[in-house]
Amino acid sequence: MKLFSRLLSLLVTVLLPIALVLTSVRLLLTHTFVQVEYRTPAFPSDPYGFTRADRLYWSQIAVDYLINDADISFLGDLRFTDGRIVYNDAELMHMLDVKNTVQAALGVWYLCLAVLSILGVWAWWGKWWKDYRMGLERGGWLTLLLVGLIVLTVLVGFGYFFIAFHEVLFAPGTWTFEYSDTLIRLFPERFWRDTFLILGLISLLGGFGFTFGLKRKT
Repeated sequence: MKLFSRLLSLLVTVLLPIALVLTSVRLLLTHTFVQVEYRTPAFPSDPYGFTRADRLYWSQIAVDYLINDADISFLGDLRFTDGRIVYNDAELMHMLDVKNTVQAALGVWYLCLAVLSILGVWAWWGKWWKDYRMGLERGGWLTLLLVGLIVLTVLVGFGYFFIAFHEVLFAPGTWTFEYSDTLIRLFPERFWRDTFLILGLISLLGGFGFTFGLKRKT
């Protein structure tokens, strides 16, 4: 049983960083984050004419699409006041890919939270809470290490990181657009740099909490 509880403790260590990062992702998939980000100092204006109000309106619809159950017509049927389509075919295909990725990530998030919760209850009643807590502490350290490296990479060379990130998740040629396309106008590079940094900060705070918040004499 001791060996088994230690193996489960290692599972906790592996699952915690995933849970923390995906929790951060879910927190940023909100209207509130978009509203705050557009109001940050020196956020670049849209050279093609979107006002902040325009960006807030269209971007919030995009966020809704990523987390709801609607099909791509949710975005494909959108039109500007002059009748022009909001998203071209390439943008729609990419948004479909992004939605599939987001939905899969949220599924993993729910699974991680469920497993961690079940193991926590089991550890409490099964008298191996010390091993469970140790797994959480190690998971906190692992989060600090991995996310810290990612944040450092974003700070040093965001452009390279952004390309690598997309090449891992999406097929080549499906995620590059013209500067005049709606997706770029709504979500310029600055938006994504800030997103990754804030996501990293939230994850690091969570890792710090589990690393040092659970320490106590035994």
